[in-house]
Amino acid sequence: MNTPLLAFNDKGIYCQQADVYLDPWRPVTNAIITHGHSDHARWGHKNYITHYDNVPIIKHRLGDINVTGKDWNETFTVNGVKFSLHPAGHVIGSAQIRVEYKGEVWVFTGDYKTEDDGVSVPYEVVKCDAFITECTFGLPAFKWTPQAEVMTDINNWWAENRAEGKTSVLFGYSLGKAQRLLKYLDTDIGKIYTHGAIENMTEVLRPLVDFPPTTRVTSETKKEDLLGSIVLAPPSAHGSTWIRKMTPFVTGSASGWMTFRGARRRRAVDRGFVLSDHCDWTGLLESIKATGAEKIICTHGYSDIFSKYLQELGYDARTANTQYEGELGEMDSRKDVDEEIEKIEERE
Repeated sequence: MNTPLLAFNDKGIYCQQADVYLDPWRPVTNAIITHGHSDHARWGHKNYITHYDNVPIIKHRLGDINVTGKDWNETFTVNGVKFSLHPAGHVIGSAQIRVEYKGEVWVFTGDYKTEDDGVSVPYEVVKCDAFITECTFGLPAFKWTPQAEVMTDINNWWAENRAEGKTSVLFGYSLGKAQRLLKYLDTDIGKIYTHGAIENMTEVLRPLVDFPPTTRVTSETKKEDLLGSIVLAPPSAHGSTWIRKMTPFVTGSASGWMTFRGARRRRAVDRGFVLSDHCDWTGLLESIKATGAEKIICTHGYSDIFSKYLQELGYDARTANTQYEGELGEMDSRKDVDEEIEKIEERE
């Protein structure tokens, strides 16, 4: 039996012919990294290859590493295997990895989304024979509202809170979601403050994107300074002592999981905004069809349900276990989704 071009083992996605791993979760010699989130870019590899825009991100997060940057569509060959990086549209510097050997082409998406967010380089369709796709939101219930509409809702929410003399605290991941929110916040409403984790990452990314000015929240920041302003913070700040100085404040969370009321309730946020850096159900299906691939390997997310649906459509689809997590820190949201599915089934 022939060894597949890409195989899954206990360290990650492995190309035996090139002795190269894609987004490995255990230390290896040669790693190609799709993007800077911690479940895909881990410390301990001897050599890293990633897109140029992701180099400062993973250096900021991982420290002193041996990393080589590549441009979009730049081909580099390892032991006869051709590799190239193509935009994934997930976050700044995020890439799909194209792997070609003896005329056979595989693509590993990492995490991706098809909506152009105006911050990261837009997703690019890459034709292939086999497609390894995430399935974070691989259920028909997930259907995203256009970004412009969501940002209008967020700015209106901020303006209403300001009129009531309250601080708006908006939660989003420090890499990706925070910058996407920041880019489109209306500075005519008020001042934008940031949690240190978000400010540090945004400073790394400012050379790549024109962001509005921000002010870091420090121990010297006074509650009076924050009234009427908006504060961008990572989800981990919710319920911490750090947030107490925001009083009186109103909380909001931007995430794909906010599709369901159960997610908002469990996170005890006042307002949920459905905004994700991953594909929705339609985005996944359209992306797969556009690649022309017949073999589909479904990884993190609702991989079982999604792969079975692909099989019904006639694809050679299966699942593979990985250590990728989708939207970090929100894994308990599966409970929220399951609750909502049960309610829908009861109504039917």
